[in-house]
Amino acid sequence: MQLLNYDVLANTGYKGFVQKDAQIKVLQFGEGNFLRAFVDYFFDISNEKAGFDGKVALVQPIAQGLTKLINDQEGLYTLYLRGSENGEKVDLKRVISAVKCCLNPYEKSDFDKMMEIAASDSLDIIVSNTTEAGIAYDPSCKFEDVPASSFPGKLTQVLYTRFKAGKKGVVILSCELIDNNGKELLKCVNSYIDQWNLGEEFKNWVNADNIFCSTLVDRIVPGRIRDAKEVEKLEAENGYHDELIDVGEIFGVWIIEGPKELEDRLPFKKAGVNVHVVPDVMPYKHRKVRILNGAHTGFVLGAYLAGQDIVRDCMQNDIIAGFMNKMLNDEVIPTLVDHLDKDDLDEFASAVKDRFNNPFVNHELMSISLNSTSKWKARNMPSFLQYIEKNGKLPVCLTMSLAAYIAFYSNDISELTDAGLLCKRPAGNTYTVSDDRWVLEFYYEHRADSEEALVKAVLGNKNMWDTDLNEIEGLTDAVIKNLEKIRKEGAEAAYASCL
Repeated sequence: MQLLNYDVLANTGYKGFVQKDAQIKVLQFGEGNFLRAFVDYFFDISNEKAGFDGKVALVQPIAQGLTKLINDQEGLYTLYLRGSENGEKVDLKRVISAVKCCLNPYEKSDFDKMMEIAASDSLDIIVSNTTEAGIAYDPSCKFEDVPASSFPGKLTQVLYTRFKAGKKGVVILSCELIDNNGKELLKCVNSYIDQWNLGEEFKNWVNADNIFCSTLVDRIVPGRIRDAKEVEKLEAENGYHDELIDVGEIFGVWIIEGPKELEDRLPFKKAGVNVHVVPDVMPYKHRKVRILNGAHTGFVLGAYLAGQDIVRDCMQNDIIAGFMNKMLNDEVIPTLVDHLDKDDLDEFASAVKDRFNNPFVNHELMSISLNSTSKWKARNMPSFLQYIEKNGKLPVCLTMSLAAYIAFYSNDISELTDAGLLCKRPAGNTYTVSDDRWVLEFYYEHRADSEEALVKAVLGNKNMWDTDLNEIEGLTDAVIKNLEKIRKEGAEAAYASCL
């Protein structure tokens, strides 16, 4: 079967949108599955729906990457967006044609091509997703390096070339998974300007004429299809061989922090896609962490003790789904309404329920359980404390969730191994709790404690919570009572008691 390219695609009779020729308007650092299923998808829709008429040039951020595969397919690849919307199964296929080419800047010829794009009139947007470690200042980088090893170093080289060519500033959209990613990237660039003595005029241009945006990205991208028979079936249907098939969930939202006028400069609003320019990205980060991530950590530990194994099945269980819904609707969302519209929060929570019910993803509860101590602190504790502050009483479901966390970490502990804490599920099978070593050692030391002693020890552990939670009125007794109920009646009955 022939490799996907424009001629092969045309010969298959593909009826979807395809744009072969356009100027390069976007330079993208990163060529992996996530960016291709997220950013490049949004630009592809913008070409179709908003007349963006722009191509994306990808840049391989490290010496090993996908440059050859992408160029062999002339930038084309098949994207499947799969999931559940309003309770209905969705499986959408689209051939993405927004990508023009991929460059490997570790080869001199491609480094030069990157600089040609940097100095072009058409370039307007730079996007990056170079992993959390990508936004880091490495003083060993030199301006003369071809290229600078760090991403901020490469970006400084690109911006300096553009400045020297007398071109306008660009919009820089940082997608790395750290807080204030755009601001942190700008700090690194300024450090290189100083280290490399590139001058105050360039520094002023970088800071005044370019817009460094912090952004929040949200789409689960499994990436490739692992079932060889399914790949074979899809390629037979498509009529071509695709080395770059990509898969993402149907839900996707991109929140971009920037001035209001940026909405008109970027093509996304006109294209009608789920990309939003906002004055501050942090409330949306709190929305994601507390609703999406907080829901996971809030219900999965008890659900696993109740005999469940994957998230989707939990959504088919009226008690577990009901527990999660009550936790989100009654206890989490009310703590966020001071900074975000209630309808927006309700809509996001509704989408979360669809995402958890994804018929294409077997999301295992045990994989979500990793490092649940720090996760509960980061994802659930802010809602828990703010609920108490607002209402003067304990949140029923979040308090039960805390007890379920303790139960999961302490259920019939047999030994502490290099892999983690070996516990036994009520159904009889063993499972391994994975967390920081000091957390596991703490639970192992308290394995013979009564419910009362264990709860007091956990709530009083300031290494876990930065405070003594026993000081919250009524919490210790409530968690003891909940833990006893989980152990005696089962986690599902304990969740049911909250409804």
